[in-house]
Amino acid sequence: MTPAHRLVVAALALCIAVTAPALAGDGHDHGDASAAPSANGPQRLPDGSVFLPKPAQRQLGVRTQVTEAGELPRSFELDGKVVMDPNAGGKVQPLNAGRIEPGPRGLPHPGQAVRKGEVLAYVVPSAAPIERANQAAQLAELRAAKALADKRVARLNELADTVPRKDIEAAESEARSLGERIAAVGTGLSSREALVAPVSGVIASANAVAGQVVDARELVFEIVDPTRLRIEALAFDTALATGVGSASLAVGRERVPLAFVGAARSLREQALPLAFRAEGKALAALAVGQPVRVVVQGKDKVKGIAVPVAALMKNPANQTIVWVKAAPERFEPRTVTVEPLDGVHVAVTSGLKAGDRVATQGATLINQVR
Repeated sequence: MTPAHRLVVAALALCIAVTAPALAGDGHDHGDASAAPSANGPQRLPDGSVFLPKPAQRQLGVRTQVTEAGELPRSFELDGKVVMDPNAGGKVQPLNAGRIEPGPRGLPHPGQAVRKGEVLAYVVPSAAPIERANQAAQLAELRAAKALADKRVARLNELADTVPRKDIEAAESEARSLGERIAAVGTGLSSREALVAPVSGVIASANAVAGQVVDARELVFEIVDPTRLRIEALAFDTALATGVGSASLAVGRERVPLAFVGAARSLREQALPLAFRAEGKALAALAVGQPVRVVVQGKDKVKGIAVPVAALMKNPANQTIVWVKAAPERFEPRTVTVEPLDGVHVAVTSGLKAGDRVATQGATLINQVR
């Protein structure tokens, strides 16, 4: 074999070695099979329950509560809104049309605290040119008459021995009257109306800028006490007005009790307005005009179990469920039927039994485990 033939055979052998698959030894095969899932992590079991290890429960902040059965008041949810308490709020409106000028502290802004009697702004009355001209002409006439009256009083005082005292007193009275009329007309030309706060509170709305022209009775500022508000709810069942027990409102996770003030005697939008009084620091999160849900408890009772609203979840079939701790690391979904209770809690009428441990915190995260 010539050297050229040896070179060709060596090249072919090298190509075959490169293209041939490499096989690993026994126990060292790295195929495409996926890694087995960890059996110690959170996972949804075939029966629909969730396996949640203790470390994961602490990490997710899961908290449970033991349920108790009892007689709970039957409640109703009413649509309502936040309104101003007429005894703790007020509106600032000018009596005359004019131009807005800032007050001693400038124009107030929404959320600013104000005190009763504080000057918020001034309104410079607006008058037509012909009206101002007439007032100026009247002022000039009064000043001229005042000058003549002063001269007459001076002459009469010089003749006090021969002139009756009553004539001197009449002349002095006329001079004083003219002086007061001059002061009144002059004040009308240069005065401005002060807009004062009718109550102490915070500015709920401000509709004024420097130089703005406003009409009479136009709303410029609105003041409310954030710790004293009223809730107005609409009841389509007029019989509910005579059977109102306790009522409450949910502000976040806090329950705010409401005191029933009274019911109107005329329908509005085919419903009867019910007024409730609310007090507390939690009301600072509400705004006038904000829609809310009012829970009114009647006198009837219903058998059920009270659980927090945060424990209610939805399953893929859009059914209301709660997660019950069936074992230290296992949670089961329970389909329940609920009724409103106080805004923060609901009454479970079916699906739970006394002694069940329901997840009240972290239920949303448990519901997301797949």
